[in-house]
Amino acid sequence: MLSTVARTVVPALGRLRVSTEDGAGIAPGSVLAANHSSLADPGVVLAALDRLGVRPVVLATAGLWRIPVLRGALVRGGHVPVHRGSERAAEALEAAAEALAAGRVVVIYPEGRLPRRVDAADSAPGPFRTGLARLVAATGAPVVPLGQAGSRRISSGSTAKQLAGLATAPLRRPVLHVHVGAPVRLTGDVTAATAQAHAAVTAAWRTASRAAAR
Repeated sequence: MLSTVARTVVPALGRLRVSTEDGAGIAPGSVLAANHSSLADPGVVLAALDRLGVRPVVLATAGLWRIPVLRGALVRGGHVPVHRGSERAAEALEAAAEALAAGRVVVIYPEGRLPRRVDAADSAPGPFRTGLARLVAATGAPVVPLGQAGSRRISSGSTAKQLAGLATAPLRRPVLHVHVGAPVRLTGDVTAATAQAHAAVTAAWRTASRAAAR
C-alpha cells in the first residue's frame, strides 16, 4: 500500500529520476542502505524502488505506528518499528533478520536521524550507527547502497517551512534523484564494516546529488 501511495504522490511533488550502477541489482534478501535527509525521502525511496519492481520492508521510527491510519498500512506491509533508545531497540534487528530470511529486501537508514541543518540544501551522509553492520554480520546479507538527493526541496526546516514546501512542491517540481549502487559485501569488525557501508552510501549520494543539480 505504501509503495502504491508513494508511486502516485511523489511524481506529483517533483520530477523523480532513478539511476542504477552498471551491473547493480537488488536481489531478494538484500539490505538496502539509504541516506536520510528529509521526512519526504522515505516516500521518494519507495517510489523509486517501485519503479524497479521492489517493494521492501522499511525500518522506521516507532512513532509512526502511533498514527491510526498509517499504522494499519505499516503492519500490513510488514514494516519494522525501531524503538530507539529503549530496551526494545534490538527487536528491530531481529525482525529485519526474519524478513531477510524470508527473501524480503530491507531498507535501513544507518544514520538513524535527520540532519540538523534547516536549509533545503543536501549534504553528505552523517555518521552511521552500528545497526547495519550488526544486521549484516548476523545474516550475511549483501548491502545495496542507495543515494537520494532533492527531497529536502520538498520538506526541510521548521514545521511551518515543511508544510509550505509540501504545498508548493507541485508548482516548483524539484528534481528528485535516486541512485542505486552496486551491492557490496561488508567485511571486518563492526567498525570497519560501518565505515565501508558509509563510503558506499556516500558514493551513491554523490552520484544522485550531481544528477539532481543538472
